[in-house]
Amino acid sequence: MKGEITSHIKLDQVSERYYRPESEIELASLTRCEKVYTKIVESSGEGAADAAADVARIISEQVHEKGRCVIGFGAGRCALDVYDELVKLYFADKVSFQNVIAFSISELGLGVVSDDDERSNIMRLRRRLFNKVDIEPENVHSFSAGATKENVHRLCKAYEAEIEDYGGLDLVICELTKTGSLAFNEPGSTRTSRCRLMLLGNESRARVAESFQCDTAPLTAVTLGIGNLLSAEHIIGVAWGEDSATAVFNTIEGKVTDVVPASFLQMHHSVKLVVDLEAASQLTRINYPWKVSSCEWTDYLIRRAIVWLSQQTGKPILKLTNKDYNDNGLGELVALYGSAYNVNINIFNVMQHTITGWPGGKPNADDTYRPERAVPYPKRALCFSPQPDTAVVSMGGTLRRLVQQGHDVHVAFATCGDLAVSDEDLQRTLMLTERLTAHYTTGGASDAAAALAAIRQRMAQHASNDIESTDARFIKGQIFVCEGVMGCQYMGVKKDNIHELQLPFYTSDPHGQGRVTDADVAIVRQLIERVRPHQIFVADDLTDPYGTHLRATTAVLMAINELANEPFMAECRVWLYRGQWAQWDVDRIEMAVPMSPEEFSYKRDAILKHQSQMHDAAFRDDADARLSWQLSLDRSRTLAEKYSRLGLASYEAIEAFVQYVANNEAAQ
Repeated sequence: MKGEITSHIKLDQVSERYYRPESEIELASLTRCEKVYTKIVESSGEGAADAAADVARIISEQVHEKGRCVIGFGAGRCALDVYDELVKLYFADKVSFQNVIAFSISELGLGVVSDDDERSNIMRLRRRLFNKVDIEPENVHSFSAGATKENVHRLCKAYEAEIEDYGGLDLVICELTKTGSLAFNEPGSTRTSRCRLMLLGNESRARVAESFQCDTAPLTAVTLGIGNLLSAEHIIGVAWGEDSATAVFNTIEGKVTDVVPASFLQMHHSVKLVVDLEAASQLTRINYPWKVSSCEWTDYLIRRAIVWLSQQTGKPILKLTNKDYNDNGLGELVALYGSAYNVNINIFNVMQHTITGWPGGKPNADDTYRPERAVPYPKRALCFSPQPDTAVVSMGGTLRRLVQQGHDVHVAFATCGDLAVSDEDLQRTLMLTERLTAHYTTGGASDAAAALAAIRQRMAQHASNDIESTDARFIKGQIFVCEGVMGCQYMGVKKDNIHELQLPFYTSDPHGQGRVTDADVAIVRQLIERVRPHQIFVADDLTDPYGTHLRATTAVLMAINELANEPFMAECRVWLYRGQWAQWDVDRIEMAVPMSPEEFSYKRDAILKHQSQMHDAAFRDDADARLSWQLSLDRSRTLAEKYSRLGLASYEAIEAFVQYVANNEAAQ
C-alpha cells in the first residue's frame, strides 16, 4: 500500500516545464527571481532521494580529497526522509559512512533529555541512520546532555571547538521550517550567531510536540548558530508541504533578514534546496510563471493570471483594459483572445459559474455550467470529518444546504478527537457525573463512582507530559463526539447518519499520531461501500499542526483510490474542503457555496455547540489570539470579499471546494 497520497491538484495544474525545464537557458529565465539554487520535485519521496544522492556524492568527494567528511545532521521530519534514502543507498553499496564524522546540529532543552532519551535529537538520528550504517560510534557527536544554565555557554564553545578540531563542517543537512528557521535558530537570529541556548517559540514547540508525540515540548534548545551553519562548505536544505511555502518563498526570493533566518542562505556559496511542488507553490515560476517566461496558457493558468491582475490593479475583472494587460506582462492573453474584453468576459463567466446555492446539484435545471450535476436527485452525500467539529467548522453551511435541499447527508467522524479536549472539560464532566451517580445510586457506591474516583485521583497526580489513562481518553472522546453530534444535528443531519469510525491510527497511539495502515483504510472503505454516495466531501486542511487531518485524509483518499473502479464510484464526485486551518485560493476553487448573514449566523451557532473547543489551545500563535474556529469564520468572510472585489456577486461568506479525481495508480 502506498503510504503517501495527496490530491495532486498542484501537480495537475503546473506545467512540468516550470520545474523541469529542458535547457539551461530556460532554467536561467525561470529562476531569475531565485537567489538560492533550488530543485523542485513532484513528491517528498523524490526530493528525499535527490538530496540523499547529493549527500552520497559529497561524502565520496570529501573522503577522496582528505580522507573524511564532517557532516552536521539536522533531525527535522523532512531531513529524516533523506536519511531513510541514505540507508537504502548504503545497503546498495553506493555510500559508506566509515569515514564520516557526524555532529548533531541541535538538541532539546536543558535537563529535559539525555543522550539515550527517546525524545532527544541524537536518538532520532541513531534510530533512523547511524544504527543502520557503518559509521563508527566514536565518530558520532552531540551536545552534552548534562548542560545546565550555569555551564551551557562553556559547553557550546567546547562543541564549536570540537567541530573545528576536525577542520570544520564539510556539509550540513537541515530542514527549512515553516517559520523560516534553520535548526533551532528562531526568527531574530543574526547572521553571525554562534552555538547557544535558544528559547523556543510556540511554532517550534508545537512542531517538537507533534514530531516526538508528546503533549508538551521543552521551552529551550541548544543549537548551532547561523554563523556555524554558514561556515560549512556545502548546505543541503529540504522542505515538503504547503505549510512550508511561505518560508520557502521568503528564503529563496525574499530579502535577507533575521526575521527569516533561512534567508541568510542567500549569502552562502554552495547551497541546494530541495522542495516539493506544494512547498514551492509561492515561487514565481510556479505561482506567476508569466513574470519570468512565455507561458503554456491552460484554462487554469489564464484564470490565475486574471485573478492576479485584478488584485494587482484593484479593478474588478470586467474593468480590466488592454493597457492593464500590457503593463503587467500579460499582453500574450490580449493577442490570444483579441482584446481585453474577450478575456475578461470569458474568465468572469468561468468564475461566476463556480458559485452555486445548490451544492448537491439543482434538480430539473440545466447543469451545463454548474459545478454539480442535476441528477441523480436526491443524492447521498458523505462528509468525512477528521475530528467531530471539522465538518461543521469548515463546511457547516454546505451541510445545511444539502439537508434543506432533500439530500441524504451522512457525516463520519474519523476520530473522537479526545486529545483536543482539555482537563478542565473533563473535570467539569466528572463533577456532573459524580453528582448524578451519587443522586441515583442506592445501596452504596456503584462501580461507576469508583471508576470516576480513580480517574480523578490519577488527574491529581497527572503530569503534563504523562500519557492519558484509557478511561480519561474515553470520557474526553465522548465529550467531543457528543458535541459533534449536537452540531451536526443542529445543521439537520439525522442522528442515524452520523458515523463514529474510531480509526486505529488515532485510537492505538497514546498521542493520536500512529501510522495509517490497511486497518484504517478498510474501515473507511466499508462505510463508503455501505453508503454508496454520489458525493464525498474530504478535509484537505493538511496544515493541521496536530497531524490528525493529514492522517485521516490519507486513509480516506486511499480508500477512494482503491474503490475507483467500482461501478457505483462512476457516479460519485469527491470534493475537497478547507476552512479550519487554511482556505483555497480563489483561482483554484471549483465550487463556491455562498451564505447569507442569517445562514452564516446559523453556522456560527452550530460551531458553538462544540463547547470543549471554545477555549485556548496548546501552542497558539501569540501574534493572533483567534482560535481555529474563529479563523475559519473569518476565512469564509474574507473569501466572499475576494469574490466581491473581482466584480462577482457579494455575499456574507463563502465555503469553497475543489474536485478530487482518484488516481488508480496511487493505490498500487
